[in-house]
Amino acid sequence: MLTQPFADAIVEAEKVIAEAPHIRTEQDLVEGYDYLAGSIRASLQMAWAYERDYPYFTQSTGPYTKMGLDNPDTLYFNANIREDREYVVTGTRGSTADVSFQVLNGDYSPVEVPDSLAAFDDREIEIAEDGSFELRFGPAKPDPGPNYFVLGPGSSMLVVREVYSDWATERRGTIQIQCADTAGSAPAPLTRDVLAKRYGVSGKILLSRLRTFLAFPKWFYLNLPVNTMTEPRPTPGGLTTQYSSAGHYELGDEEVMIVTVPRSDAPYQGIQLGSVWYLSLDYINHQTSLTADQARVDPDGKIRFVLSERDPGLANWLERTGHDRGYVQIRWQRLSRALDEADGPEVEVVKFGELADRLPYYDEARVTPEEWASRISARQQAVAARMLG
Repeated sequence: MLTQPFADAIVEAEKVIAEAPHIRTEQDLVEGYDYLAGSIRASLQMAWAYERDYPYFTQSTGPYTKMGLDNPDTLYFNANIREDREYVVTGTRGSTADVSFQVLNGDYSPVEVPDSLAAFDDREIEIAEDGSFELRFGPAKPDPGPNYFVLGPGSSMLVVREVYSDWATERRGTIQIQCADTAGSAPAPLTRDVLAKRYGVSGKILLSRLRTFLAFPKWFYLNLPVNTMTEPRPTPGGLTTQYSSAGHYELGDEEVMIVTVPRSDAPYQGIQLGSVWYLSLDYINHQTSLTADQARVDPDGKIRFVLSERDPGLANWLERTGHDRGYVQIRWQRLSRALDEADGPEVEVVKFGELADRLPYYDEARVTPEEWASRISARQQAVAARMLG
């Protein structure tokens, strides 16, 4: 059967999920099977989009294809490329907080993170007054002109990230890619052999994807003391204008984690929670993430997030949604300076009943159930609008 290699990979992938060492509860396992479904969808898409001579951008992660502690505030796009071709990337700059470009050498695997051969944001490119731009990526050549970026040896993927800070008001731009060397021609017609190869590749992508991001937390999180966060540091993977602070938590139902961090001058600053599968929690129907623009900033210039299972009736509540273990990460993007310990978070674990005494602006931070429902409704509408473009 043409699809047998992929069918076999799905069976193996289910074993990877079922035997994951972090599973403790039925909820953990159910979420793993949901993760598997999204990974199957994403793997098929990636295999069918692997056209380096006729590339197009695909959205590599989203609400139903999560991976790698995906940022709820980010639209991720990627296209497969090769170092000996020239590519033309055109688009329009929306009003989002950040747009960044990155060229990767290879792909994520269970043993390594791919090298970043180039990484920059839209401050480094020329954009017309109407917001339109044209970039070129290709081999080195004399006098390439503005907006030309050399593809280094091993270049295999172009990643574009469009990052929101205010979901309600910011609007996404547009992005397209074309191989200049093949423009005006068409790829060869499909054959049975090509389809057989794609099903086989889909299976390999599926297994690699699952095994890779099961290994990620060991590299970056689980060697840290529980219920702590690191000082800000450059994010692994080569995004030169991004810093992050990371940690993992484990809390009882009567325990609360308070994360206090200064409001940064960075255009984007956001916090999110993740499950033991290294995935974002439900950020559409629950407030499991907040940007600095969405959060309440206290009069002293600090943001105080409250991570708990029980509803504290506070604007900056991050909902655990039944997850007594998981990951927490803060990102700063589009930075113009290095961050240090003073820019990072302070973490404190207290009893739920102690919140009023531990939060200096507790009364001012209160929200009513009606106000909370309005916040969630706004999230639902904003994500729907974002997904529709």
